[in-house]
Parts: sequence; structure tokens; C-alpha cells
Amino acid sequence: MIIVLLGPPGAGKGTQGERLAARLDVPKIATGDVLRAAVRDGTPLGLEAKAAMDRGDLVPDDVIMGIMKEALASPTAAKGAILDGVVRTTPQADGVAAMLSDLGRKVDAVLLFDIAEDELVRRLSGRTTCDACQRPFFGRQPGESCDADGKTGTLVRRKDDEPDAVRKRLQVYRDQTSPVINWYEEHGPRVVRIDAIGSLEEVEARALHVLGY
Repeated sequence: MIIVLLGPPGAGKGTQGERLAARLDVPKIATGDVLRAAVRDGTPLGLEAKAAMDRGDLVPDDVIMGIMKEALASPTAAKGAILDGVVRTTPQADGVAAMLSDLGRKVDAVLLFDIAEDELVRRLSGRTTCDACQRPFFGRQPGESCDADGKTGTLVRRKDDEPDAVRKRLQVYRDQTSPVINWYEEHGPRVVRIDAIGSLEEVEARALHVLGY
């Protein structure tokens, strides 16, 4: 089962993606993760991506889709995958559909984690991030230590987590994602909205329910 996750920053889709991946025994695939892995491993597409980044250019979409295709064609994704942050625009939705078609697969479910803007602003403005591993924390203060990844980092508050910056990010998200929702409504599968308010277990249960688990 190939599942696409949508949702604004702060909705918890990254965390829920990890939980769903563990529950369904499939990998969670995020663009940044597979891109960094390809660069680290020195694959042909990874070398192309690194060359673009070294020039200060954006990594071309065809290179990103190629790297995604390799990840989805691997044995670890034989049972499916959770795609987190992979589809943010309609061209990316087109690209993922074409790439999966080449593999004889398709997107089976699209989950949209839905949450009110005021709650998102409250969440994100109270978020700190480890400056070493980039893991987010809520209810922790800047300057505290993080050893979640075995490396001691320091928690910082990112500038884009300030309330005004959060609202701007949400506007960008809405402008980009509304067309994506319409794209999936037209091409399938339908987008299922998941109430993202509640405990991690409650939100996970809602997502599993709509997936038939």
C-alpha cells in the first residue's frame, strides 16, 4: 500500500508517518531523507544531486523522482511505503503518479492531517529543535540539551517558528496544497481528512481506521 501524507507544518504528519510505518511494517520515505542517503552512498543519481547542490542549484525534479523511484523499487518497499512531504505541488503529484506507474504501482490512499490554524500557531511557536539532529520538541525550552540521537545537541527556536512566520508558512502551504487536494480528487484516490487534534495514539487510531486496520 502506497500512502501519501498531506498536512500543514505542525500537524504531526511526520510523527504519525513514523507510527504508521511501524504499524504497517513499511518504510517512511521523505524526499530529504532519500536525497541525503543517495548523496551519502554516492549513487549515480546521488552524484547528480550533489553536483547541483554544490553549484547552489535546486536538485532537478527528474533527479529527485529518480531517487524516489529507486527507493520505492527496493525490497524494503515491496509491501508499500508512507510518502511524507513528497507531494507538495501538483507537478510533484504528477511526477509521483508517473513514477509509480513505471513500477506498476499507484497511490492507494491520501491522508490529510487536518488542524485549525490557531492550534498550529500555538504548537509551532512553542516548538524547539535540536541544532544537531533537527528533532523537534514541544514544551522544551531553548538552551536545553538533546541527546536523542546519541549526540549532544542544544535546543533552539527557529525563526520560522515565530507566530508571524508560522502564519506565512501556513498561507504558502494552503496556496500549494489546495490544488494538490483537487488533483487527487480528480485523479484518485480521494483525500481522507484526519482530525489531528488529540493524543498520538488517538490520531494514529483514526488514520488506521480509515486504512482498514
